[in-house]
Amino acid sequence: MSSFQLNLNPLKEPLGFIKVLEWFAAIFAFATCGGYKGKTDILVKCSPTDPENKTVTATFAYPFRLNQASFKAPPSVNVCDINWKQYVLLGDYSSSAQFYVTFAVFVFLYCIAALLLYVGYINLYRDNRKLPMIDFVVTIIATFLWLVSTSAWAKALTDIKIATGHNIVQELGPCKNVTCYFGSVTSMGSLNVSVIFGFLNMILWGGNAWFVYKETSLHSPSNTSASHNQGGISPPSGM
Repeated sequence: MSSFQLNLNPLKEPLGFIKVLEWFAAIFAFATCGGYKGKTDILVKCSPTDPENKTVTATFAYPFRLNQASFKAPPSVNVCDINWKQYVLLGDYSSSAQFYVTFAVFVFLYCIAALLLYVGYINLYRDNRKLPMIDFVVTIIATFLWLVSTSAWAKALTDIKIATGHNIVQELGPCKNVTCYFGSVTSMGSLNVSVIFGFLNMILWGGNAWFVYKETSLHSPSNTSASHNQGGISPPSGM
């Protein structure tokens, strides 16, 4: 194997430049989703004569196992003599969220490995027919998995918004006996951004497939074919 020789020229080409963009996009994808923490508040009035509403809160975060997020009253506050801890949000969206984040992390690691190969072993990469082909296959698979994982996560995010929104009041057991109002829910702007970056990653990987394809033997003639063409019988020279 040839020794490491730093060469930044591949980063000026679409092959390397787009890989850098993919690396950054993968970071934003898993960071905006995996780092989210939020809460939803319910306002409770125990009786019509109660002068003020009391608040119970359910806190949730990645990986969004909402069925484990129980409601809690403020410390030392009795809210309608109800044990709120036994009531939880509805739904478990951990499979879609973890699939999305885990895949984004693997993509992030692959981009690092690919960039090291591009800037340190570009001659080995282009002289070896297997490495560009492996890179091309991984690129095609990654494009498809970005579509699948992002679509699944987008659907899960829609369900999470419903499960933590106004519909809580209709589903929560104690709210059938006391008056409940939906209070608020933490903004999910960063989760919306994670979906955007998921589809952006799909576009980047799909576009980069062409530039990786150009490095493979499927696009470029093999060395063997080139040698045959060059070694053909030359036409006879004029007398």
